[in-house]
Amino acid sequence: MMNYFFILLAYLSGSVPYGLIFTKLFSGIDVRKIGSGNIGTTNVLRTGQKGVAAATLICDALKGFLPVFFASHGGIEGALLLTVAFAAILGHVFPIWLRYQGGKGVATSLGVFWALSLSLGGFSTFMWIIITRFVKISSLSSLCIFALSPLFSSFFLSWPLAIFCFFTALLIFWTHRSNIQRLIAGTESEIGET
Repeated sequence: MMNYFFILLAYLSGSVPYGLIFTKLFSGIDVRKIGSGNIGTTNVLRTGQKGVAAATLICDALKGFLPVFFASHGGIEGALLLTVAFAAILGHVFPIWLRYQGGKGVATSLGVFWALSLSLGGFSTFMWIIITRFVKISSLSSLCIFALSPLFSSFFLSWPLAIFCFFTALLIFWTHRSNIQRLIAGTESEIGET
């Protein structure tokens, strides 16, 4: 029974829409009505409030990190821990509070990666920073790191983690399907652009 509790807690944690809460609280703006309409950090940044965007990034990552961290320290491991991890990501993408219309899952997934493996979290974050420095397009950087994460995990960590990263990557590519279309068309916005 406790196992199901951790899964539910992870989903509910992932469901908290910090981007929407923070933008409404500090600017009175509904972030769903500007830019891409997404509740994540990149769209929050389009409000011009870098502090609010930073807070969104941190909290979106923590809502993925904390449930997995506490589950692992509560004796949950193996496939069940990976289920808890995926539940947190699903919570962000399909939040019950917003009629299952959530974010794209990048920051929450990175938080999950850090909780599962410091190596995976460090690699993914480092690669996101490096790629973004050159391409300046958040969606492209995100797609690249999630495409690389299964390979990194299979070579340096474990096959179960590689499989988890593969399915996480599939979800991230699905949430970024409109971004992929714009990338192909050459119309995707750089970070900070509307």
